[in-house]
Amino acid sequence: MTAISRLDIAAIVPCFNEEATVAKVVTDLKGAFDSIAVYVYDNNSTDATRERARAAGAIVRTEVLQGKGNVVRRAFADVEADVYILIDGDDTYDVASAPAMVAALLDGPYDHVLGCRVDDPERTAYRNGHAQGNRVFNRIVSLLFGQRVNDILSGYRALQS
Repeated sequence: MTAISRLDIAAIVPCFNEEATVAKVVTDLKGAFDSIAVYVYDNNSTDATRERARAAGAIVRTEVLQGKGNVVRRAFADVEADVYILIDGDDTYDVASAPAMVAALLDGPYDHVLGCRVDDPERTAYRNGHAQGNRVFNRIVSLLFGQRVNDILSGYRALQS
């Protein structure tokens, strides 16, 4: 963990109307690492997402162009770090696994580690048809790259700069 503690780690948290969960995600990220900068990128929320994120200790920024792709593009243009953690603000991912993801990234030979959703059947992370589509994409990517993939469409990733 000492190697991780010397890194400049930035969490990028794209959000759209996540007032109910964003503070927990920010707090969990800050608790998972000795030092981490948490950037919440609000994507035109109409609720209190920005305020809840800021109160939890996040650096809050706004991306007015709608869509996660625009948020991610903006965040990577704005934020400098050794390691990035990309995680959705809806609390569908196990933040406690982030240090292990970063350790796997550093141990290599990876430049990108993918985390999987924690899917609660009562509050599924998948919209209708998405679970089946994700399974199809997972099989295709697994065959192409010879590495088993469980959630290729995941919004939970650790990346090196």
